[in-house]
Amino acid sequence: MTETDELKHKKFIAIEGPIGVGKTTLARKLAEYYQAELLLEGAEENPFLPRFYQDPKGGALPTQLYFLFQRVRQLKELRQGDMFISTYVSDFLMDKDRLFAQVTLDSDEMALYQQVYDNLTIDTPTPDLVIYLQAPVNVLMDRIRKRAIAHEAIIQKDYLEKIANAYLEFFHYYQSSPLLIVNASGIDLVENQHDYNQLLERIEETNSGRHYFNPKPVTL
Repeated sequence: MTETDELKHKKFIAIEGPIGVGKTTLARKLAEYYQAELLLEGAEENPFLPRFYQDPKGGALPTQLYFLFQRVRQLKELRQGDMFISTYVSDFLMDKDRLFAQVTLDSDEMALYQQVYDNLTIDTPTPDLVIYLQAPVNVLMDRIRKRAIAHEAIIQKDYLEKIANAYLEFFHYYQSSPLLIVNASGIDLVENQHDYNQLLERIEETNSGRHYFNPKPVTL
């Protein structure tokens, strides 16, 4: 593909949203389309995550610290990465780590976590575009059940609601990067080429500010 003039200004695209919304799937498609380097958060690599879902209070701090170290390492590698790679696409935003920590940690744990976070994230890069995928909690629960990942089987609806609400509040105030908010509940960005093409157009058009994407239906 020929890179558009608009996309040349987007060296780093981050996709965010709650569990089950489709971040990784979209990140893979965009990375392939733009011939970009793909950065995935690798939740399956976190040995503490199954323990957290079984015992949220006891497993929260090691789970969050593991994710923090993992994400910082990945983003610092991006900053030091191959100068010939024009674009990076990730399925996480560095800020999401603290967002989850605020939901899962108690006050003493959060104070300790915050000290580590502040020291590690000083030089992490800021995305040129953030794509925030939204969907109702019942849609997220249904998608989580369908993908049938073992440790996600015990995710409770109330926990997912807390995460979804934390995302809503966070992105309500987010101004660090251009932001494209996508209604992911009633569209299929994998199988529906019409929806996906419209999203690609919006990505290339979004260079500043806050924007919303709801695909237009096909007219016959």
